[in-house]
Amino acid sequence: MDIILIPGLWLDASSWEDVTPALERAGHRTHPLSLPGLGEPASASAGIGIADWIAAAVAAVDAAPGEVVVVGHSGGGNVAWGVADARPDRVRRVVFVDTVPPPAGTGISEFTVVDGVVPFPGWDFFPEEDVHDLDEPTRARTAPLTRSVPARVPTDGITLENPDRYHVPVTLLMGGLDQPTFEGMIEQWGPYAEEYRAIQDAEVIRIGSGHWPQFSVPERLSELLVAAVDR
Repeated sequence: MDIILIPGLWLDASSWEDVTPALERAGHRTHPLSLPGLGEPASASAGIGIADWIAAAVAAVDAAPGEVVVVGHSGGGNVAWGVADARPDRVRRVVFVDTVPPPAGTGISEFTVVDGVVPFPGWDFFPEEDVHDLDEPTRARTAPLTRSVPARVPTDGITLENPDRYHVPVTLLMGGLDQPTFEGMIEQWGPYAEEYRAIQDAEVIRIGSGHWPQFSVPERLSELLVAAVDR
């Protein structure tokens, strides 16, 4: 199986380096992406939005010889769901890593824009539940890997038009939530609950991690990804 690996905000293809070996040992072909405008100044990235990120991921799907599995971490989940909307006949499964399928018109989140781009705000910016399993050596090793993202990408509303996306099987690998807890919580999330409930085949599996399992528990994440792909 060809696996398209979409990183979250501020990360590039290298963020999957501790995960891809296990996927490849299982016989799969991995395609970690670096998305347009990452690390570029506003003069080069101001026109880049979430639609451009989705288009880049769709191009990776189109380049594959057959069906693919699309994996999206964090904000990359919006990109992954946009791919499912654009190519539901090519996507065998979407795997969300500590994020959820976005409803049409929603963005990822809002972050401070500096000099026309969104820089990585640092590990201390995030709540403890997200970073509790990132020790100091891991934070020191990974923070230099981050790069700014185009200002529009986090806040652009996603365009979703194809109801066939709901026929694509979905796995949600959630850091600290199992399926019963997740389903109780998402009922409070309005249109996110409606989007999730519309998916015909969705499962929620707890990783037992913070928000960046590819850094904190790559072996566990790899195991769960292999299992999801094999389904």
